[in-house]
Amino acid sequence: MSLLIAGSIATDHLMTFQGKFEDSLVVEQLDKLSVSFLVDDLEIRRGGVAPNICFGLGQLGLGPVLVGAAGEDFTDYRSWLERHGVDCHSVHISDSKHTARFVCTTDTTMAQFASFYPGAMSEARQIELLPIVERVGEPDYVLIGADDPDGMLRHTEECRQRGYRFIADPSQQLAFGEGDLIRQLIEGAYLLFSNEYESHLIESKTGWSSDDILERVGAQVITLGKDGVKIVAKDQEPVVVPALKNVNAVEPTGVGDAFRAGFLAATEWGLSHERAAQVGCTLAAYVVETVGTQEYTFTREQFVARLGASYGDDAAAEVGKHLN
Repeated sequence: MSLLIAGSIATDHLMTFQGKFEDSLVVEQLDKLSVSFLVDDLEIRRGGVAPNICFGLGQLGLGPVLVGAAGEDFTDYRSWLERHGVDCHSVHISDSKHTARFVCTTDTTMAQFASFYPGAMSEARQIELLPIVERVGEPDYVLIGADDPDGMLRHTEECRQRGYRFIADPSQQLAFGEGDLIRQLIEGAYLLFSNEYESHLIESKTGWSSDDILERVGAQVITLGKDGVKIVAKDQEPVVVPALKNVNAVEPTGVGDAFRAGFLAATEWGLSHERAAQVGCTLAAYVVETVGTQEYTFTREQFVARLGASYGDDAAAEVGKHLN
């Protein structure tokens, strides 16, 4: 059995502004917006939702399969991921486009201005899942993250047709997608990931109520930032898990991807939604405390101790026996 993680593959260009964006914005003049910010540093890091999630899964001892499209400049990135337990044999390499670029500036309040160049990501629609499954085996889960919209639709439809259990994680594409696209990406998902704002955006664009959504997915996992995470499912009491304690936030990019990696790892281990959220929150803390999405490290002992300090000895014992 395998874990297929489909989504964007990108390089992150991260900058820090030592001020507040809000101090430079005039609400009455937003239609004439033209501002610039002098930043103190530039960090060029590996990114993209699919590699970020794959890296987190690899750190927790699993061997995920990366599904996505990149350029010929992916060579060094591929080596990095493979050294950290990620199967990159099924990555589509474009012969004409560079790997996607994410450019983001963060201020002292953790507010962000960001832009994204898709590049080779637009060729994700050419990827078929069946040859990958024939190579690595039937998938336990296929996570379909933000990517080329046509590629996301193709992967989702193929999962339905072939009976692969899939996880919907449209995230950044929700801002651009219309209701019909979003409905197609969600219908029949085993899990639906979103943050709190995105959950309202899904309802607004699809015309579905929260109850309508729960009729169509196995469960919805809603991240709440510093307030933790909430998991809701039809005819079940919501599960609310607080964020990890004593987190020294430095840079938020990739935090959601790390949470998803932890949640999916625990789900693969057969743990409850509560435990999965606790593992996700613990892994997310490592990312927010570093600059870059794949720069964190920890030992098994450190991870278990940190999880236990926030969620108790029983949680630490249950999770610890699955960590390599």
